[in-house]
Amino acid sequence: MTALRTRIYRGTERNLELLAAKLQQGELVAVPTETVYGLAANALDATACARVFKAKGRPTTDPLIVHLHDLSQVTEVAKPNDAAIKLAKKFWPGPLTMILPKTKQVPPIVTSGRSSVAVRIPAHPLFRRLLKGCALPLAAPSANPFGYVSPTTARHVRDSLNGKIRFILDGGPAKVGLESTIVDLRDPSRPKILRPGAISAAQIGRVLRCDVEGYKHQLAARNRSQVAPGQLPQHYSPNARVKLHKTIPDSVAASIEPGQAVLYFKKPAKAHGRHAYWLSATGNQTTAARSLFAKLRQIDQRGYRLIHVELVPCGLMSEAINDRLRRAAAKG
Repeated sequence: MTALRTRIYRGTERNLELLAAKLQQGELVAVPTETVYGLAANALDATACARVFKAKGRPTTDPLIVHLHDLSQVTEVAKPNDAAIKLAKKFWPGPLTMILPKTKQVPPIVTSGRSSVAVRIPAHPLFRRLLKGCALPLAAPSANPFGYVSPTTARHVRDSLNGKIRFILDGGPAKVGLESTIVDLRDPSRPKILRPGAISAAQIGRVLRCDVEGYKHQLAARNRSQVAPGQLPQHYSPNARVKLHKTIPDSVAASIEPGQAVLYFKKPAKAHGRHAYWLSATGNQTTAARSLFAKLRQIDQRGYRLIHVELVPCGLMSEAINDRLRRAAAKG
């Protein structure tokens, strides 16, 4: 297969028009979102979506999320219920994905053959302009090789997919830094969280005025069709092995061996040499979430074989961050 010339495009009006036309022609475009960068294709074009799976090396049992510009587009791809409309009015545009019954227009490859589809309206202004310009629903998983650390900058995308895609839209660093919360609304009387993110079960419950089943860390089988992305045991993984600690003991940090690094949640009072890293200087969980994937990539690129990683204490983003860390540490 001949390598493609991969180029990063600034968000000028001319470039947006070009990339919108490429999407309409069935091409792939890596796009910025507030969560992570995605690899977008026309969600109604099965051939284009098949190119997404090929570029990523993603199994077709792992479905894609369909991104929309406006709430009026939802009925084109999904069958919304009252609960979905309430959540959409509260949280969209934003980092919330809903699982709903799909329409016939959505090809089976997008949903891994299931009768439901994952949909959201993203908040990133540049991606929203592209969505409006191409006038298409766009299926977009994270723009990286399947199972590797998610990209939060345009450069991360190029580092991972150089030669496999042609177009990357640069929208700056992702502001949230973790994938969207996924809520299953196929049965609106029993909503449940399938993937934790920046929007919590408690927030969703307050809008719906009902109990929302919280997230449960479950391990799905890779060869089975999934309801939503992000369910597989190993995911978000650097090349280095990840070993988790509730807290990193001083004895581990002080006696670190060659080829090993330490990643703290909060900058320690005493950092042991150049092999020590942290997600937030002050222990801010929003900052930690935003920096998690970038920090894992940075450490990985420096050739470490093992990363000792500290889990995040209970707080605003702890469930989402720790979910990503547990899957990064899982053995394939």
